[in-house]
Amino acid sequence: MGAAHHIYDISFIKDLLSHSSSSLTNPELSVPHGEYTKENMQSTVVPNRNSMLLSIAWTIGCVKKADVVAYGAHTGDHYLYPDTRPDYLNAINLSLRLGSEDCRKENLTLIAPFINWDKSAIIREGAKFGVPFESTWTCYEGGEIQCGLCGACSGRKQGFINAKIPDPTIYKD
Repeated sequence: MGAAHHIYDISFIKDLLSHSSSSLTNPELSVPHGEYTKENMQSTVVPNRNSMLLSIAWTIGCVKKADVVAYGAHTGDHYLYPDTRPDYLNAINLSLRLGSEDCRKENLTLIAPFINWDKSAIIREGAKFGVPFESTWTCYEGGEIQCGLCGACSGRKQGFINAKIPDPTIYKD
């Protein structure tokens, strides 16, 4: 798409949440392995995560005079993460727009183009456009190579299977 790629250091957020009950921010808790179910993945909930990240992205969008800010919420997460649901998208879009009146392009909008799609549909669509899936990241554990065992990796693997598209990801396990 010819878009510029920028990396911003927001690691301070992890420090703010290091004593939370989330295995994604608390180093004393293990990231769950296995099937991506509500019971298994409950410890991966980070309170207000998307609100924090979207607020930062929106602010950058305002400064850059963008027309749109997009995020990758999808239907597979609705049951566990409230900040991936359509009602949340509508509410935060309104909130961000109200909080930045006269500081942004008038039509700046927050979108979640895949909010009603499952992972397999997203993978099929990405394949149509030649998305380099081997360069994408899903793993909750971090590291050099995706673990292949956490719920996020399990969901990714199942998404490729359901899409009937080979998964080019290199996993540890």
